Amino acid sequence: MATDTAAPTVPARRCATTTCPYCGVGCGVALELEEDESGPRIVSLAGDDQHPANYGRLCVKGSALAETLSPQGRLTHPQVRDAAGVLREVSWDTALDLIATRFGQLREMHGADSIAAYLSGQLLTEDYYLANKLFKGFIGTPHLDTNSRLCMASAVVAHKRAFGADAVPCNYEDLESAELVVLVGSNLAWNHPVLFQRLKQARIDNPLLRIVVIDPRVTDSCEIADLYLGIRPGSDARLFNGLLAYMAERGRLDRLYLEAHTQGFDAALAEARREECSLAAIARDCDVDVERLETFYYWFTTQLHVVTLFSQGINQSTSGTDKCNAIINCHLAGGKLGLPGAGPFSITGQPNAMGGREVGGLANQLAAHMDYDTPGARALVSEFWQAPNIPEAPGHKAVELFAALGRGEIQALWIMATNPAVSLPDSHNVRAALARCPLVIVSDCVTDSDTLAYADVVLPASSWGEKDGTVTNSERRISRQRGLLTPPGEARHDWWQLAEVGKRMGYSQAFSYAGPHAIFREHARLSGYRNASPRMKAGKRIGDKASCVKRLFNIAPLAELDRAEYDNLKPIQWPVRRDAHGSLLGTPRLFEDATFNTPNGRARLVPIIPQLPCQLLSSETPLRLNTGRIRDQWHTMTRTARSPRLMNHRAEPYVELHARDAESRKLQDGALARIFSRDAQGAIRGDYRARVRISSGQRVGEVFIPMHWNDHFASHGRAGALLAGLTDPLSGQPESKHGAVEVVALECEWQATLLLAPGLLEQRTDFTVAMEALEGWYWARIPQGSLVRYQLAGGGQPDWRKWCHEQLGIAADLWGEDDAYKELRAAGLKEGRLQWWLRVAPASSSALRQPNVAWLGECFANDQLAPRERRSLLAGKPSGQAEVGTMVCACHQVGEITIRHAIQVGDTSVESLGARLACGTRCGSCLPELKRLVEEERSHERTDTSLEMA
Repeated sequence: MATDTAAPTVPARRCATTTCPYCGVGCGVALELEEDESGPRIVSLAGDDQHPANYGRLCVKGSALAETLSPQGRLTHPQVRDAAGVLREVSWDTALDLIATRFGQLREMHGADSIAAYLSGQLLTEDYYLANKLFKGFIGTPHLDTNSRLCMASAVVAHKRAFGADAVPCNYEDLESAELVVLVGSNLAWNHPVLFQRLKQARIDNPLLRIVVIDPRVTDSCEIADLYLGIRPGSDARLFNGLLAYMAERGRLDRLYLEAHTQGFDAALAEARREECSLAAIARDCDVDVERLETFYYWFTTQLHVVTLFSQGINQSTSGTDKCNAIINCHLAGGKLGLPGAGPFSITGQPNAMGGREVGGLANQLAAHMDYDTPGARALVSEFWQAPNIPEAPGHKAVELFAALGRGEIQALWIMATNPAVSLPDSHNVRAALARCPLVIVSDCVTDSDTLAYADVVLPASSWGEKDGTVTNSERRISRQRGLLTPPGEARHDWWQLAEVGKRMGYSQAFSYAGPHAIFREHARLSGYRNASPRMKAGKRIGDKASCVKRLFNIAPLAELDRAEYDNLKPIQWPVRRDAHGSLLGTPRLFEDATFNTPNGRARLVPIIPQLPCQLLSSETPLRLNTGRIRDQWHTMTRTARSPRLMNHRAEPYVELHARDAESRKLQDGALARIFSRDAQGAIRGDYRARVRISSGQRVGEVFIPMHWNDHFASHGRAGALLAGLTDPLSGQPESKHGAVEVVALECEWQATLLLAPGLLEQRTDFTVAMEALEGWYWARIPQGSLVRYQLAGGGQPDWRKWCHEQLGIAADLWGEDDAYKELRAAGLKEGRLQWWLRVAPASSSALRQPNVAWLGECFANDQLAPRERRSLLAGKPSGQAEVGTMVCACHQVGEITIRHAIQVGDTSVESLGARLACGTRCGSCLPELKRLVEEERSHERTDTSLEMA
């Protein structure tokens, strides 16, 4: 007899949109989700073709977002460090009660300013708003700052000095409407790839568009440059002061604009003319070709629609604010802003650095674009929040905050969504300060954060895909980042953690929120509250305690959104208003009416005195150090390292330097080097160990290192360890682009590639012991999904058989030596499954030959190795397969050797390479590198032909 059987449940599918959590471009992301009894999961991810920031484009990092969402390595339970120094899991009530109690005790004993918070541009606006309200409004401490201090603080101060408000005047469409785009201190191709692709397309669409790149390094952004100026590091202010003087000398000033809408021009020009203003003198000081300099000046002065896009190369300086204002001066002098395709454009580094600035996330801010020195602002915010404890003066900026921590002035620090033990300069002293602090609270979502080692309380936070709220990108565009996934374990949202502490400290009425929608509405109401901006209708006035405060930031109409409207909010640029029909309207471009947020409505030109970097070169540290991002990584790698394909483009820390500097130091390309700096007393400050990359794009006497590696991924990879904690006196932004270092060879006797099954030797303490047994001097850890790759180097003559058996716990099943390459190769299996794989070579080999990690990953994933796999195992690749080389295209996993071979056999364009190998056909992030490889191979071919003819 037939029996009825229930049909299998088909998982429900739905589509949703959200916003990327990486750079400040703020790209929209379109997701398809599948949901069953275990919860929702992402089944496909692409760019949102309706989002005005990216129109469907995504870079390689954004494309790989779904690969970073594994529950492995996530923090899932609150923890408190016990008397023995061990972190123990506790309940949320225990952790939150402890924080509230200790905060109350410290405030009573040492005052409110003994408590501090350090936030992040990774937080959502709602999280930021509540943190600012709790710490400044109710605890009463001014010491709340953010890692945006390391990113955009100089631009913030420059905007305020020039415009009276921290207001970016441009939008992304201006890049496409311009006649001239100038990139200054911005490797747009790697750091904001989607904007780079938009600019590249704009150049195709408009052949008259010219692009100038100003940067000490020849970067991938130069691919689209009509003119490149490789200036001396730190000479930016001199360059733009010279441009201002040139504009005056050649009669290219907009006198009508200057007289009607600005002030301070005469003083700014007089200061610019204080130094010799001849083209030859400026070219000498900036170390550029005089004809190239004159071409740049001529192009700038003869075009009205000019966008100058600047980023960390300008900001991260002890005179970063002045450099920003030197750029803005030139735009004001020529009337080149408030127009389509014109203006100074500061490109934000983080997804919500702008949102953090809106709510008061910097120590010198109160809230809603009001500062401590804004007349009436403190009383206004106090009245709105009903908060009697607002401090009277600004708090410590980031670098000084950690210095105060080290001095014992701050007794408790709450760190949210950032890794200051790695990212701050002078990181050794930062770590010492964290170790000294009696109460360190860390809210984070992952375990691979160095800062957790100093935490007394660990709070597990939700991550991208789980968090729900808003972010603001570089063009002032507010977008929704939607909570679509379930946080693992007991992870909770940051705003909830803050609200719970606030309630436990006795402020229940001020911190009882139904969700992020309620927080956002309050934030929006505050932006319009007693706002006297002539552009916007003032917010409702209550009582007479506070005077009106004029401010450009105003999103008051968004306070009227109900929950459904908030959930469905479309991207919109502030200021926001409603039209006659009640529809929401954003503001794509500011200052079109040439009215500014200063008391008299005029923009201010600022006299600029060019300053040299404060980290001085010496005979012991003669090389100028530049630090920055690389294409496939983000901040301190705690998210991007979770995606295997993002670990392949630049798998290890590296130092890039000119061939002449390498030759004088006997450094070979691919070999290991040690980079160090010295403190004021001459003692060695930092120790950075990395692969040498010889590059003609580096100026002689200068080196570049990436900023990303932390102690979970490299033995000596912290860039911040090499940098002094010197800052811009106005913005507090550190001088991260102008270190002083020396580079020497790391004299190792051997180097090795070790591949391990996940979980084998994955405890860092175990690995440290294992490396000590090897006399290991260098290691880099590279997660690759089904295996973990280590690159090792050290001294002595290890007994590898003994080491593998004792440290890995599994003896070698396969062992072989290659006399041709002087290599040792071995592998260990357990019950027929591959557990580890090893290749060792002399350190004299400049670059250890790498195996086919993708193929070996399949071997690690197999329960049993097939006979053909076992036979090829020691070779590290399938029989007969060619080497693929360093990964260039992360999307399609196409290596450099494969690409060069294709070029040599006839694929001599980026398009033909894409047709054959698929490289460059997805996100486009590798296109500049593909073009460079084509040009290199063509150059080699021309050289070979010349030699044959000779």
